[in-house]
Amino acid sequence: MGVVILLVMAAGVAAMLSRKLPTAFALVLLAVVIALLAGAPLTGKNSVLDTVLQEGAPALAATMIAILLGSWLGKLLEETGIAGTLVRKIVEFGGDRPVFVALGVLAVSALVGTVTGSAPAAMLAGLIGIPAMIAVGIPKVTAAGTILMGIAAGMPFELPIWQFFSTALDLPIETVRGFMLKLFPLALAAAIAYVLVESRRRGVEHAWALKSATNRPASRPGRRQALGDAPWYALLTPVVPLVLALGLDLAIIPSLLAGVLYALVTTTRPREMNRRLLRTLYGGFEVAAPPITLFVAIGILLAAVKLPGAVDALEPLVKAVSPQNAVLFVLVFTLLVPLCLYRGPLNVFGLGAGIAGVLIATGIYPAAAVLGMATSYNQVFGVADPTSTQTVWSAQYAGVSPQQVMVRTLPYVWAVALGGLCVTAATYL
Repeated sequence: MGVVILLVMAAGVAAMLSRKLPTAFALVLLAVVIALLAGAPLTGKNSVLDTVLQEGAPALAATMIAILLGSWLGKLLEETGIAGTLVRKIVEFGGDRPVFVALGVLAVSALVGTVTGSAPAAMLAGLIGIPAMIAVGIPKVTAAGTILMGIAAGMPFELPIWQFFSTALDLPIETVRGFMLKLFPLALAAAIAYVLVESRRRGVEHAWALKSATNRPASRPGRRQALGDAPWYALLTPVVPLVLALGLDLAIIPSLLAGVLYALVTTTRPREMNRRLLRTLYGGFEVAAPPITLFVAIGILLAAVKLPGAVDALEPLVKAVSPQNAVLFVLVFTLLVPLCLYRGPLNVFGLGAGIAGVLIATGIYPAAAVLGMATSYNQVFGVADPTSTQTVWSAQYAGVSPQQVMVRTLPYVWAVALGGLCVTAATYL
């Protein structure tokens, strides 16, 4: 029966890759089929309806709320001009020095990436950042990749991601945070290397002209109001949740709520707060709807693969192909990195979540080791996957194809995954 379940999983991957079914729908259908193949009854304990669907759907509720709050904070960064101001200040500081401008936009992208991920993060940093980089001579592919590498550098500090891995892998936040702190220097080093190497290797390319903030006189009256600049103290908004969660060990949802309130209080007149709160919250719901739908499906899939029948059927097969030696672990899973691209089977926001659940439920690897593997792969998916929304948006906005961005960025994020797997093997195996 284990072989049949694996074949069903392969069919699910094929359906997602060929876009025959949306990812969330495919995962739910896959979960129901796995549960039935595992011998689960329709109702009762360890059943299809009560356990897989009823209990699985809200299993990642804390993650869904964190995603919503992150999206809400992202909408506030957009509407209040905080994100745009950060990028403009960096462009002004960098002047006509391409590498300095790119490194500055990289830093802003990393800050935005700690708040929210996917296309909203790319847009917050890229709407101004990509044209500014291209205007000073950064090649188009490098400009798009800089936004993505910056978001990936901030990803280890994205609080909704902490909540997701904590809930999905049944790990305390402290464990997730500890590994993310180890992963951050690798992601940051790769991002900086990307900017330095790619901008110099490809040379300066003046592809389009841009009336950037650097051309505006600094002393013009009403400059801040005309540009929509946020006050300087409001620019601290992205670090407020991080300081609370990292420095003061506050829970993730209160930390994100504090960021929302700080952004509101520092940018909005009291009589306008109510309308802005509601407007940005509703906008946050629109942004958060797709990932929340996906997390409902992931919760259902995790519930299915953890059923006793599924664990018993899959355990001998998965054990037979899973390397136990630390060196082999690093080698094999590094070679398998491309399987997290194109919504592949190791994409943690797809079937990869189910595979992670199987590895933990069968006791093949400690949950912390699965965390290291999944987060390492997530660094690759978040940058180089041509089907991810942030990659598609950044590439199209810069005027290049997502595949071009993948080719340029993949070596760097593959190195990050290798480093993450080495840390995982050394720490947990």
